[in-house]
Amino acid sequence: KEDGRVSSVSVQQLIEQISYVNKAKMIDHVGGVEEGAYEIYNCVEKIIKQDILGCEMTELEGKDLGNKEDSTAPEEEVFGDVLWDAHDEQEQMEAFQQASNSTCELGFEKYFERLNDLVAAPAPIPPLLVSGGPGSGKSLLLSKWIQLQQKHSPNTLILYHFVGRPMSTSSESALIIKRLTLKLMQHSWLVSPLTFDPAKLLEEFPRWLEKLSARHQGSIIIIIDSIDQIQQAEKHMKWLIDPLPVNVRVIVSVNVETCPQAWRLWPTLHLDPLNSKDVKSLISAECNSANVKLTKEQEKKLERHCRSATTCNALYVTLLGKTIACVGNTGNIDEILQQCCQCQDTVSLYRLVLRSIQESLQSDKEKGLLREILCVIGVSHNGVSESELMELYPELTSAVLASLLHSLHKMCLLTYGCGLLKFQHLQAWEMVKLEYMEEGENVISAYRQKLVDYFTMQLSQDRVTWRSADELPWLFQQQGDKQKLHKCLLNLFVSQNLYKRGHFAELLSYWQLVGKDKSSMAAEYFDSLKEYEKSSEGEESMICLADLYETLGRFLKDLGLLSQAVAPLQRSLEIRETALDPDHPRVAQSLHQLAGVYVQWKKFGNAEQLYKQALEISENAYGAEHPRVARELDALATLYQKQNKYEQAEQLRKKSFKIRQKAARQKGSLCGFALLRQRALQLEELTLSKDTPDNARTLNELGVLYYLQNNLETAELFLKRSLEMRERVLGSDHPDCAQSLNNLAALYNEKKLYDKAEELYEKALDIRRRALAPDHPSLAYTVKHLAVLYKKMGKLDKAVPLYELAVEIRQKSFGPKHPSVATALVNLAVLYCQMKKQIEALPLYERALKIYEDSFGHMHPRVGETLKNLAVLSYERGDFEKAAELYKRAMEIKEAETLLIGGKATSPHSSSGDTFSLKSALSPNIFLEHGQR
Repeated sequence: KEDGRVSSVSVQQLIEQISYVNKAKMIDHVGGVEEGAYEIYNCVEKIIKQDILGCEMTELEGKDLGNKEDSTAPEEEVFGDVLWDAHDEQEQMEAFQQASNSTCELGFEKYFERLNDLVAAPAPIPPLLVSGGPGSGKSLLLSKWIQLQQKHSPNTLILYHFVGRPMSTSSESALIIKRLTLKLMQHSWLVSPLTFDPAKLLEEFPRWLEKLSARHQGSIIIIIDSIDQIQQAEKHMKWLIDPLPVNVRVIVSVNVETCPQAWRLWPTLHLDPLNSKDVKSLISAECNSANVKLTKEQEKKLERHCRSATTCNALYVTLLGKTIACVGNTGNIDEILQQCCQCQDTVSLYRLVLRSIQESLQSDKEKGLLREILCVIGVSHNGVSESELMELYPELTSAVLASLLHSLHKMCLLTYGCGLLKFQHLQAWEMVKLEYMEEGENVISAYRQKLVDYFTMQLSQDRVTWRSADELPWLFQQQGDKQKLHKCLLNLFVSQNLYKRGHFAELLSYWQLVGKDKSSMAAEYFDSLKEYEKSSEGEESMICLADLYETLGRFLKDLGLLSQAVAPLQRSLEIRETALDPDHPRVAQSLHQLAGVYVQWKKFGNAEQLYKQALEISENAYGAEHPRVARELDALATLYQKQNKYEQAEQLRKKSFKIRQKAARQKGSLCGFALLRQRALQLEELTLSKDTPDNARTLNELGVLYYLQNNLETAELFLKRSLEMRERVLGSDHPDCAQSLNNLAALYNEKKLYDKAEELYEKALDIRRRALAPDHPSLAYTVKHLAVLYKKMGKLDKAVPLYELAVEIRQKSFGPKHPSVATALVNLAVLYCQMKKQIEALPLYERALKIYEDSFGHMHPRVGETLKNLAVLSYERGDFEKAAELYKRAMEIKEAETLLIGGKATSPHSSSGDTFSLKSALSPNIFLEHGQR
């Protein structure tokens, strides 16, 4: 509208039509199209946050801080300096939904029981292998079981990854491990710098798993579907063969034909071929959905056909049912049955399906377009979007495309993933290669070249999107064109896009392919940036340049090239101070990144000054309780801890933790918020209802949910009611009462009512000691948190027996020589050192060292950490010669580790790990316990 009046008749008609729509939202805007689109984007984002997620928008969230890329900031806030790839996460959610889409259970109950037995079995237990032929229903089984677990065991944390086609992003091991590690960090509320180095990631993942398992009350289940499709699976998934924490279970599915030999010794759940009842049920379901009726004779014919190993798997039978249902209303069922019965495997049946789609097309032009669409999707890295197909083939109309995609999707050839079209099953792509690419590599290369030309044209128009960054370098790699790959990598925006989405390993592998080591790669990037700077004019261009310099600095820091990382980060800081303002939040970002390099370089004085400046700017820009402020507090705390300034570090950590707690509650976990609304509807019923264990459990869950909403008074009310009801119904010595006592204790701990918390934790511990097995996770949980509380209250003498009990529990759970026992021994040794009881600490460290050496070998990083702690202890006892010897051994391990992960660091000071010394206790975990269903 202009001056309150509508600009044209057509707009007036549109407004009249919209006024009849109940849920329409109109935005008045005068200006450019891009600006209008941005207004709409902001409006939709606000609706999603407020109305769907239930987040309270702060004033600052609605402001534009001068750069639209600030929309990526929340990921940095939650995970320190790690950037979360929302696309990869969305792809996994869609893969899970697609896998669980079938309504047929296919007699899975017997398999569900076996999977449930695995979760309940005593530890230690190796991974469970779910094996079967291609299309046997492995993904469907796992996704259906995940849904059941989520419904019936809300305390169970399930981390899943569905691997797509080989060589796609979902099959890249470094990205899988990074995603799972970030999920662990997310659930444990631990904020810590995470390396992007593939070898380091692989090494650190088991540590994160152990950290979370010690904090999490229920089971942790890791599920990886089609693990054999992961590139170099045995090498990159070697953590699977290590002993797992007591409450962790791992389930992986493999194709029986491609399962690595070493894994075949694991406990295996093999999916049997479908029986005649399941075959009939699947085909009937497809036919009934299309109102197609089969005669008894036709049913018997199908039953006889689906008896071989390749014709009685779930995918084959589903496809068979769809084929019959599709033709049934318009053609001769007996004729199509005859054709189907000649297909002896899924690939040949897919071929029949494709030919029936070809026959339904009206012209050769449409048949040609069908071929082009399937082939170009097949040769891509991660799929192709509809809009890309329209641009690749201008003669392709939207009507023809919609019709083709409907048929291909309905018949299980194609599916959608994050807006991209890709093959639904590997067998569909195998069939397309047989049908259209008989000439082999030449045809594949020609289609790849078509995509190369398309995305290269985008680059020439300065259109660098996540799509061109995902596809173009990979296509050059597949074509073996190192020269063009090299040129593509030097496009600063392509490399920035890959790095900022965490595709670090992929970027590194491309550089290795073109024969460049880390130092020469760094020099080339810096030269390209200086060249780009010559053509940069104006504020917007300079801000963009600062982002590129920062990305390069962070990339070099992650590579361990500290001396080379300083220059680009320093230049980024200078540009932002000049182009924006010395107090702008982006300047704080530069200061933070530069400080991180100085920390790794052991230049702590420089780092402290920079972190303090960043903290001051963030507080002024965002307010004292913003997550960005928490990030700076965490960074300073880590710095102080490295300098053995434990009291200062602890104060900052507490302050940061409170900010993050508050922010998390305001945003509201989607699951928690939905549960709270659902439970609130039951309040009236609960008020009038009788005392039952179920109602007591619901009251407990309500208390936990109100706690997470920061409504501590209401949470206390519900937790007390739950405890009282449980004591009346179950008796005061029941384990459920211990759960309520534990939750109330955690709440009083939060309110700093430590005496009350101590009393309740002690009661809970007493009940659990009498009622539960000596190695039960719930007992270990209470022991740990009461010990931490004693330490916080300065009651170190009371904490000692609990830390000793923690050692006993781990010994009973894992055996006396397990690495988890060594970790508990180190924790006890640290406590003794804080009590100045070095004599008692020494044998504990020595025993832990022996366990680590026997378990991991003499050159493992944990051995190095323990040697450093022993060196500090020897030094404090005045045995300087022994301290020097131990420290030398520790340094040898560190140097060997550096060589292992990619060559010597440029600077003698560079190190991607922390300095290990005697550490103060961590803050207690405040999570409360949900009831078991």
